[in-house]
Amino acid sequence: MKKGNQNLFILFRLFKGRGKNGKSAIYLRFTINQKRVELSTNLYVDPKAWDSEGQLVKGKTEEVQTINRRLTLIKADLHKKYLQLEALGKPITAEILKNLYLGIDENQKHVQDVMNFYYDRFAEKVGSGQKSKSSLNCVHTTREKVKQFLKHQFKRTDMLLREIKPSFAGDFEHFLMTHEKGCSNTAMKYIRIFKRILKFAVDQGWLAVHPLASFKCTYKEPPRERLTMEEVTAIYAKEIEMDRLGEVRDVFIFSCYTGFAYQDVFSLTPDDIITGIDGEKWIVKNRAKTSTPERVPLLPIALDILDKYKNHPWCINKNRLLPVNSNQCYNGYLKEIAIICGIKKHLTTHMARHTFATTITLEHDVPIETVSQLLGHKSIKTTQIYAKVSQKKVSQNMKALREKLDAEKNCLP
Repeated sequence: MKKGNQNLFILFRLFKGRGKNGKSAIYLRFTINQKRVELSTNLYVDPKAWDSEGQLVKGKTEEVQTINRRLTLIKADLHKKYLQLEALGKPITAEILKNLYLGIDENQKHVQDVMNFYYDRFAEKVGSGQKSKSSLNCVHTTREKVKQFLKHQFKRTDMLLREIKPSFAGDFEHFLMTHEKGCSNTAMKYIRIFKRILKFAVDQGWLAVHPLASFKCTYKEPPRERLTMEEVTAIYAKEIEMDRLGEVRDVFIFSCYTGFAYQDVFSLTPDDIITGIDGEKWIVKNRAKTSTPERVPLLPIALDILDKYKNHPWCINKNRLLPVNSNQCYNGYLKEIAIICGIKKHLTTHMARHTFATTITLEHDVPIETVSQLLGHKSIKTTQIYAKVSQKKVSQNMKALREKLDAEKNCLP
């Protein structure tokens, strides 16, 4: 933007709504390139004595002269700081001039500035396929939660980064669990994301030290329900006459035999199927949640389900492998399926993934390292939490051990 187009216009006006003792507040308004800023001068005057055209107070009293001198100095100071920016070749905006006038260091970032910058960077990564939209939504929600917390705790919507104290995390957690009625794990999720944003601020040089580095995010492992092999078989074998329920049942069973999460099943296309080195059909794609690769062999039942829908009109029109409903409808239909099949458990899209991890793979002696790769986990620690070995597997292992020890005992002289 050319400097010649950067004109500074200064105006003083009365703000009657913010007066005191019968006097009105004098406000400073300046405009640069049609961008306006208003600030209080902390001066007050009788409205009848104000000369809006002359931009001064009428009268010859000492108080009047003091106010007029102050207004002249304010105007001169603004022009001086404007010329300083111009001489240094720096960009000149109304906001920059306001900060310079108030003595605010431009390098002292505010919380909202950093969160917005981090969000925009994250959105660019989503656009390039490096991050998922669901993760971006979590960043957005965290940003909104922090705004609400600042308003609740400090009666404002923003603060300087340097104002964040170590107690911020504990207070934020309390706010999320009491005022927002969230659970501990949800609160920890938002705090973890906010800590990541502050780490980003440290890396950018906007913060000297991480103020929340000592706060440890702790999680309570939620109960992860899964289906037994008998329940999976009962659902798969059940005759269902209604097409909408039959399709949801098939998609659910497909997930039980592949471990794909809802969003990944929803987006599967014929191009995701390849022939592996074993000559069998595999699905290879990046997980929507983490963008990590997920390579899963198509077991016989999964192949049968795909074959069933290869000529389905919706699948052909949308270039999809399966007719997947919206997540809300999907889970709603699963409730009906549970009743029809006599399943007492609360069926959800994610239960299918957990069933794959435990019932389909681990209980059939697939090593946990392999299961971790099939699920697209970045760390085997995630698999250890997600796919705990069931009591049935423990029983099978102990039975095998008992038989082995008995055999060894019988061999003794």
